[in-house]
Amino acid sequence: MPWITPSVFESTNNDAIVDEYTLGQLLDSSTALNILQNHWDTWITEDDFAAISAAGLNHVRIPLGYWSVPLTSSDTNGTTDIAPYTSGAWPYLLKGLNWAKKYSLNVILDIHGAPGSQNGYDNSGQRTSKPVWALNPANVSRTIDTLRFVVENVGSLVSVIELLNEAAGYRGDDWAQVIEQFYLDGYDVVRQAAGTGIKVMIGDSFLGIQNWDGFLAYPRGEGVIMDFHDYQLFSDLELDRSMDDHITFACTYGDSLSAYQSSNIWTIIGEWSNAITDCAKWLNGRGVGSRWDGTYSDNSQYHGSCSNYTGSYQGFSASYKTFLRKYWEVQVEIGETVSGWVFWTWKAENADEWSYQMGLQGGWIPQDPTDRQYPGLCT
Repeated sequence: MPWITPSVFESTNNDAIVDEYTLGQLLDSSTALNILQNHWDTWITEDDFAAISAAGLNHVRIPLGYWSVPLTSSDTNGTTDIAPYTSGAWPYLLKGLNWAKKYSLNVILDIHGAPGSQNGYDNSGQRTSKPVWALNPANVSRTIDTLRFVVENVGSLVSVIELLNEAAGYRGDDWAQVIEQFYLDGYDVVRQAAGTGIKVMIGDSFLGIQNWDGFLAYPRGEGVIMDFHDYQLFSDLELDRSMDDHITFACTYGDSLSAYQSSNIWTIIGEWSNAITDCAKWLNGRGVGSRWDGTYSDNSQYHGSCSNYTGSYQGFSASYKTFLRKYWEVQVEIGETVSGWVFWTWKAENADEWSYQMGLQGGWIPQDPTDRQYPGLCT
């Protein structure tokens, strides 16, 4: 994603390359592959898995684009064409899965990019105002075939398969219905391919967890987990909150998530961050500014300067770092009132407020994740 590794995109010298789709579309194939192979070789290595384990963490969530899965014509009745994407990541996934095993880390393997894009965000592989994943049955069936291939081939190295990341249920009833049926079919395919040994994760698809009351609960589903994403930074309403307000608001999730889990399925906060601004360079997309400092659009509200909210933590004030520690603790506390949490993300080139690695180095994330300086923030 451009905001996690801006250098990858800057190396193309082409501002129109905003995601992995345009990287393959606008560069010749050998240049695209060279750029990506360098990234795959250097960005996440065995040292990162060792450090994640040493930090007391027990899961890694690995995002996977459908184009990185080497489907053959015997694995699907549909197309296996991935143009304009670039293949080659699969061997690196296999390395990562084996490193996770070596360091006793459980893997959540997550279909993060689906054919046609499931949300239009650059994190799906394709930034577009017109995602079409749910509008074409062939896209959905290809995603099912991809899940089957993944589980059959690497299921023994995976603890949880996440059927699809952040599908855009808010795009309308047609999308919501397709997502619901896809979850049912995806669940069945995983169970057929791997039995009950692997957990299945679904997401709330931006519809709110209450929208999924009773869904894939026992006996229709078994070993199913709900993935809830908690960010407070992608709207003016959220950016208007004071630091204390962010903590207070985070606490409201404790009751709602616990209530949902107690009558439904395991629930985790599967993505969350220490960030309270959208200041990280290109967080909203390559070439797109921030709501926080009013550069997002012509009529953006101004909340403040981005300086010392992002970039290197060397510029962070003592009070900001104290807040980052509290905000980390409160969200961990909420995750642990239900079935757990996964921080997004382990590392980022120049957005230390988003980086677990830099949080450890900067001291606002403890080396032992059970350590608390501010117990009882929600009581």
